[in-house]
Amino acid sequence: MHTSKHFDAELEQLRKAVLAMGGLAEQQIRYAVAALRSQDAELIEGVLRDEHRLNQMEREIDEACAQLIARRAPTAHDLRFVLMVHKAITDLERVGDEAKKIAKRARYLRLRPDASPGYAEIEAIAGIVAEMLRRALDAFARGDVSEVPQVLRQDHDVNERFHALLRALPGAMAAQPDAVAACVDMLWVAKALERVGDHAKNLCVYAVYMAKGEDVRYIAVEELEQRLRR
Repeated sequence: MHTSKHFDAELEQLRKAVLAMGGLAEQQIRYAVAALRSQDAELIEGVLRDEHRLNQMEREIDEACAQLIARRAPTAHDLRFVLMVHKAITDLERVGDEAKKIAKRARYLRLRPDASPGYAEIEAIAGIVAEMLRRALDAFARGDVSEVPQVLRQDHDVNERFHALLRALPGAMAAQPDAVAACVDMLWVAKALERVGDHAKNLCVYAVYMAKGEDVRYIAVEELEQRLRR
């Protein structure tokens, strides 16, 4: 365990930086889905503009991690923290990529809840994914991983909803030939949201490793719950 106050300050600065990036990534998803609903040009451009900010934040935090490892040679929990920050920023940057995809489609989609096949399910998936991302970032920030199993269950729910939509939309295309293009775009949006869920799940895995020193990438949720109760 280190005793340097300067090192503590550097670690705290790194923590704040990754949380700021996480907050922006979460905002990006919420704004992208709102843009899909409203086709608000200003909102769309804001999502596209902020994606560049996320890229810059990733580069800056990446460099900060490298410098900290080189100068401080952290060990034990501190090393786990720096390594997981390095992994987390990649996932957060990719969340921004998915938000950008959704925003681009919002430019020309004209969706109506009562007439757009799959719209209601897209809204439901978006709500779940946004909550997953919020919970994952909270676990990463506070080191409290008690809600991680719930996030993993939500990811399973998102996957099931996505595959149900994948099965349902071809029938909608056959019944409404003029809606084929919109249905294809809806599938792209659903896939983007499903990927955001995957990134939120990854953040939870990093949070567990950071807090407990355990790699839980390939274990069942039930086993994870047992380990967390120990």
